[in-house]
Amino acid sequence: MTSRTSTPVYDILGIGFGPANLALAIALEERNSPLTARFLEARPSPEWQPGMLLDGSDIQNHPSRDLVTLRNPRSRYSFLNYLHEQGRLLRHLNLPAEFPLRKEYAGYIRWAAGFFSHLVDCNQRAEGLQVVEENGERLYEVTTMAGNRYLGRTLVMGPGRTPYIPAPYDTLRGDRVFHLTQYLPKLASLTASGEPASVAVIGGSQSAVELALDLGRRFPRTRVTTYTRSHSLRQKDTSPFSEEGYFPEFTDYYFRASRDGKKALDAYMHPTNYSSADIDVLRELYLEIYEQELDGDQRLFVRGNLEAVSVAEAGGRVDIDFRERHTGETVTDSVDFAVLATGFRNMGPGAHEELCPPLMAGLADRFAKESDGRLEVSGDYALKPVVDGTPPLFLNGLCESSHGIGDAGSFSLLSLRASTLTDALTERLSTRATTDRSAVLAAA
Repeated sequence: MTSRTSTPVYDILGIGFGPANLALAIALEERNSPLTARFLEARPSPEWQPGMLLDGSDIQNHPSRDLVTLRNPRSRYSFLNYLHEQGRLLRHLNLPAEFPLRKEYAGYIRWAAGFFSHLVDCNQRAEGLQVVEENGERLYEVTTMAGNRYLGRTLVMGPGRTPYIPAPYDTLRGDRVFHLTQYLPKLASLTASGEPASVAVIGGSQSAVELALDLGRRFPRTRVTTYTRSHSLRQKDTSPFSEEGYFPEFTDYYFRASRDGKKALDAYMHPTNYSSADIDVLRELYLEIYEQELDGDQRLFVRGNLEAVSVAEAGGRVDIDFRERHTGETVTDSVDFAVLATGFRNMGPGAHEELCPPLMAGLADRFAKESDGRLEVSGDYALKPVVDGTPPLFLNGLCESSHGIGDAGSFSLLSLRASTLTDALTERLSTRATTDRSAVLAAA
């Protein structure tokens, strides 16, 4: 497609302005990069996990694994400096807690993003993506649901991972079964007229436990049942040896491993981040259940070994049929609503995965793929083009299947990945500028 308009062309066009692309914007500024950048954010303002800012919930990584510190400990954009500028540093250091509250970390992200508002267009949900030719230059064109058009010499995809909605819940189109990312706004809507009688939480993750505790506090007369496919809730692996999977050395090792090797490493690292919860919330939930049993008034329940086989929404209720995975018994529950703490999709061919980010499905054939169909990602997070004239495209925060657990949706290696991307973007755009100048001179 060839087009000629006055639309500005940016060196870097970023999809999303969550922590991943925010860390990139900070790295570009601190490197005094001459590259021009524009980020498109779907929300009205950059926010981090707005649907899950639960009272008392904390983050699960060291606070200095923030937007900048591992890359630049002297940065003004560190979490420590945020606390200092808010006048809360000493009070925070005196907290009897290992990790910061999620609300406070969300405030940190909001604060840091405020310094880059001139680079971000909010309420711009990307809808279309293609390669176009403009004034003899191959560019990415992004169109948004608001009707705007953007052009970039490179594209950085950082939209966050797609929520995973497993069967049979994925067939519903109502309002009473929803993913945890929608929890707080959905809760406000569904309980505006009064407390629910019963609620189901689906999943065995940290978030599932936090949701059960939150619902129990908000609605003390509501029956809250957590359903999980595993035998029961399990403790997260927090061994310092396992936690070295969140070191850059492990990322490099994982990237070089075969696909079978990656599967073995995934199996080992899985309990450090998935289908498990921190011991503090597990103890809190267990003690709460025990005390309710003691009082003869149990309202919190955990049911394991159960897999949903059918679900229906009608008459303001959600009816779920479960199959006991080892006995075949059928268990049925009817609830006011169900919250899916079922995680997010990684790249891959599996039922829990997707071959590429949905927005770039129309461009996927421009890039190399692994034997199982997933996109092949370079060490610097670039995709490998197989069609001539394809501009550089990078994935930011979507590469757990190629770079390991440290590239999951956490802050663990965020700042170091931003450094890698900054180097790669600078190198690609410098090479491209040299090539373009050579072509102009040859044509003359």
